[in-house]
Amino acid sequence: MENQSNPHHLVLGKLKDFLTGSVLADTLDERYRQKIAKNLVIDGKFEKTDIESNTTLEVIAGQKKAVLKIDFLVNFQGKAIALINFAPGSLVTRRLSTLALSRIIKPYQIPIVVITNGEDAEILEGDSGKVISTGLENLPDREKAEKNMASFSFKPINNTMFDQASRIAYACEIDDACPCDSDICMIE
Repeated sequence: MENQSNPHHLVLGKLKDFLTGSVLADTLDERYRQKIAKNLVIDGKFEKTDIESNTTLEVIAGQKKAVLKIDFLVNFQGKAIALINFAPGSLVTRRLSTLALSRIIKPYQIPIVVITNGEDAEILEGDSGKVISTGLENLPDREKAEKNMASFSFKPINNTMFDQASRIAYACEIDDACPCDSDICMIE
C-alpha cells in the first residue's frame, strides 16, 4: 500500500475511470462513483460525453472561499438536467447541501438533484427540494429526460438565492468537512 494523503481512504491500488479512461486511486468511495457512472451510461443510456465528472465549484460565504468537487453533472440537449453527489453515510443529512450545490453551479436550477451513498439514492425535484424517488434504479435516464425535458423549468437563480445556497453549501460541505479531506481546497 502506498503513502496516503487522506488516511480515511484506503488506497487499494489504481483503477481506470469509466468515463474518461484516466487512472485514479482505487478507493471504496471511487468504486461507488464508478458504479454510478456505469449506471448512468449502461442503464440510463446517456453517452459518456453527456456526463461531466469531478467538476470543480467555488463556494463563497461572505469573505470565505473554497473549491470543492461535484461528482456528476448530467447534460441533455445543452443543459445540465441532473446533479449527482456521492457521500458515504446518511442521505438525509446531505439533502440540503446537495440541493444548495444545484443552485450555485449553473445560473439556473438544475431540475434533478441526486444524493447517493452508492447503496441507495434520494432523487429530489430541484425546484421544490422534495424527494420524488429513491433507489439507485431510479437515477436519471435518457428516456425520462426526453419525456420530461419540456416540463423542466430551469428557473434562473437570483442573487439572493445564490447567496443563501452558497452559504448553506459552505457551512455543510466546507465547514463540516473532515480536516484531511483532499477534495476541498480553502482559498485565502
